[in-house]
Amino acid sequence: MSRQRRNQGQNTISRHFTHQIRVRWGEVDAQGVVFNANYLIYADVAGTEYYRHLGILAGTIEDLSQTYVVDAHLQFKSPARYDDLLTCTVIPTRVGNSSFQLVIKIARDDTELTQITLTYVRAINGQSTRLSDAFRALIA
Repeated sequence: MSRQRRNQGQNTISRHFTHQIRVRWGEVDAQGVVFNANYLIYADVAGTEYYRHLGILAGTIEDLSQTYVVDAHLQFKSPARYDDLLTCTVIPTRVGNSSFQLVIKIARDDTELTQITLTYVRAINGQSTRLSDAFRALIA
């Protein structure tokens, strides 16, 4: 399920991981499409499964339990509807000293519906803190 490529001399990463989610009735709004806030839930589920795939579970590695989303950008392209089977592709795109970025692309079949860019920062007591080399190696 995953594919990996590292760009030479850059801190840019391309490793794809996919996870499927089926749209439930309670996730659609009065217009019959997925309510926009639910896309962040889908991104969170896909991210959690990505971490599980890497062997990282919440509370089992210091970095993950102390990372916070500091920026979220959603680009809506086409709506998802009840009972759609969505493929969420998680792509880590950047790992810095104390932060990293994931792009989650949500698609139905070959149609990309939404692209979500999440930036995470590791912080302790409100201060950004360096990601461990072990964590960085797992993401990169």
